[in-house]
Amino acid sequence: MMNDNGRPQSHGRRLSRRGLLRSAAGVAIGSLGLAAAGCSSNEKDTGATAAPTSGPAANSGIIGPVEQNRLRRLKVGLTAWDPTKTFDGYTLFAPMQVHGNVFLIDMEGNIAHKWDIELPPECVGYHGGYLLPNGNLFYAPQAGTGEAPWFVFKGAILMEVDWDGKILWQLSQPDQHHDARILPNGNILTLNTELTPPDVAARVKGGIPGSQTEQTWCDYVAEVTRDGEIVWEWHAWEHLDTETDIMNSNDNRQEWTHGNSAEQLPDGNILVSFRNINTVGIVDRDSGTFVWKLGPPTIAQQHDPTMLPNGNILIFDNGAHRFDSSLPYSRVIEVDPNTNEIVWRYADKAMLNFFSPYISGAQRLPNGNTLITEGNSGRLFEVTMEGELVWEYINPFFGADPLFGEGNFVFRSYRYTKDQLPHLKT
Repeated sequence: MMNDNGRPQSHGRRLSRRGLLRSAAGVAIGSLGLAAAGCSSNEKDTGATAAPTSGPAANSGIIGPVEQNRLRRLKVGLTAWDPTKTFDGYTLFAPMQVHGNVFLIDMEGNIAHKWDIELPPECVGYHGGYLLPNGNLFYAPQAGTGEAPWFVFKGAILMEVDWDGKILWQLSQPDQHHDARILPNGNILTLNTELTPPDVAARVKGGIPGSQTEQTWCDYVAEVTRDGEIVWEWHAWEHLDTETDIMNSNDNRQEWTHGNSAEQLPDGNILVSFRNINTVGIVDRDSGTFVWKLGPPTIAQQHDPTMLPNGNILIFDNGAHRFDSSLPYSRVIEVDPNTNEIVWRYADKAMLNFFSPYISGAQRLPNGNTLITEGNSGRLFEVTMEGELVWEYINPFFGADPLFGEGNFVFRSYRYTKDQLPHLKT
């Protein structure tokens, strides 16, 4: 059992020998998955001299061909677990660089179920996905149209997939990106991108000087039927203020807002997140106006806001370019929208040890713990309300990425109880 500093803990229940063996098996399966995914290998002649054949170094597992990926070299799979303090369940995640694979793991890091989805050749990435009440998977692989810069992530295919990986229905959405949710009425809430009217785009402030082009992209949210008919839509450029909704100074002016989340709340209003303007807000569904907004310096390049049962908003605050600090660090915060006060927060005691500049998310669990996805390092971990880390798993599935190189990114992860998994056989 390891604490936040990587040292043995003296408290809490230890993993059983059987549990450790099962965990090791889970990591071994992950290693096989890496090979199947066509990941990079170190099996090449480096011209190195022979390794020692005796002494401590020879038995340490350190000497030999060196794994070139730092994350994989340190450790992957289950790295920490205190069964007395975690919320028991199964964790769903999809490696962003390993297309068509979605994993459900148990608390010991073993693969309880895997989806192998046969995707169309135009699918080039992954953002959103979660389990539906019937146990099927809602999945949204990216299928870019090429009409916008790559960082807009324009174009996706929405699909429902059964337990065996069969696609039950799918809908091509050429404007959709990052997020989509099945609504109680069976329709789909989608986050989309469109061109901003040139006269509005010219008034937008901020961004990288000189990066302006003839096209500036902005977000819109739509409710669509499963046949693709739009029954409601909201366009951000009509309700944002070019004087106050200012872009980050390091973002390309070709994209004003860069939405990454859109969720319908119980009252029908829409909770949205726009990374490029450091803004989370609630949109009145009827009037289209913002009834609540939160911006800098409280949040910076944030992701995945969700409303909690108490009415507060949980946010993964990425923090790559903070307005009130020169340090790039991430944290998870719970905000009271009535006062905009931070009523709970999690940050690593060694502040710079917890940081993901992109993607990522957080889920409040029924026992009060929080499941956190530190997306850029593929790190999934659970913390208590007191900030104690009680479970940690590093995504062992790596794949090639044209921008970031070999990575194990995870957009979001979700914890489910066994009762929420009607098809799971244990």
